[in-house]
Amino acid sequence: MDFALDEEQREIRDWVRTFVRKEIVPLEPEVLRRERAGEPGLRRDELTGLQDKAKAAGFFGVLTPREYGGMGLGAVMTALVEQELGRSFVPFRFGGYADNILFHGNEEQRRRYLLPTISGERVSCFAITEPGAGSDAKAIRTSARLEGGEWVINGEKTFITQGHEADFVMVFAVTDKEKGADGGVTCFLVDRDRGWRSEPISTMGQWGPAALVFDDVRVPPESVLGEVGQGFRLAMQWIGQGRYLLPARALGACERLVEMAVEQARNRVAFGRPIAEYQAIQWMLADSAVEIEALRWLVLHAAWLVDQGADSRQAQSIAKLYGGIKANEIVDRVLQVHGGMGYTRELPIERWYRELRLLRIYEGTDEIQRRTIARNLLKGHAKVTGTLG
Repeated sequence: MDFALDEEQREIRDWVRTFVRKEIVPLEPEVLRRERAGEPGLRRDELTGLQDKAKAAGFFGVLTPREYGGMGLGAVMTALVEQELGRSFVPFRFGGYADNILFHGNEEQRRRYLLPTISGERVSCFAITEPGAGSDAKAIRTSARLEGGEWVINGEKTFITQGHEADFVMVFAVTDKEKGADGGVTCFLVDRDRGWRSEPISTMGQWGPAALVFDDVRVPPESVLGEVGQGFRLAMQWIGQGRYLLPARALGACERLVEMAVEQARNRVAFGRPIAEYQAIQWMLADSAVEIEALRWLVLHAAWLVDQGADSRQAQSIAKLYGGIKANEIVDRVLQVHGGMGYTRELPIERWYRELRLLRIYEGTDEIQRRTIARNLLKGHAKVTGTLG
């Protein structure tokens, strides 16, 4: 059993770490200033510029297969990359990415949607969540019916990431009410100029989702992604593509936050002594260090299972659940160590506080992860002895 990174993994990890330190972290004061003014933290052209810098160094399409111009990195390496990116709150991700289910498209769909998304020419969004169908994705009511040789889509989606920026959507609609999720849901690729509209949703964090409205939006049969009736399977593939990557990014944030807390504890003097000398502060740091280390191995173990082609669902749910809970506890402690300054918008702590809270909700709430973990144990799909037996 070897816990060391190989030479290639270390080189890639170190390159990303340097990129974050030199190119992204210096942007933080301006990003905070803009966000305080109600402006986007990173403009589209600035994001593209950073992505171009990375691409010039050969860093493009982390998860994208090599045949499409990407790096085709494995899950463990991708988790390490996300961890490094998580060390800054600046909303950056490397270019060359496309939703995994777009690879199921036919030749024409790949030309129109997949390749332009990878190159950055087009922006996509994934739309399954509805006002009455969040954790219970099977309860979606958006419908699509055949009429005059075209599909007519009606319904509303909510909390759609990039929904207001996207020029096309992967929307899931019921095409057979009797079958429902078991063969009655279809995925459609729908360009914005087909008539769907979006409205931004204001949130407590910087995540800017949108509501999408489909009012008799007509699309041709060629818009179906995959097969008619098999959309729910695609949706679950999208949702389960990488839950381990969310806690991986949170892991990087927690490392940076605790480093800030250590520095504050050393320098902040109260009652004539650095607060680092007080047991209350020491225990906060100690507990956070233990939880960060535990989260690191949960994330890497889940990613390793993905690379092995093994069933990683239990491990990913465990990492997602633990990461969401502990990241929120850690950022709360770090804010406490900083006292009143931690509560201000001059420091990024309250910014992370709001951002990390989302981790316990999107792509599977804490409650859904607990349900999944318990169900796997009760049905015998997983054991508490884990992969080592």
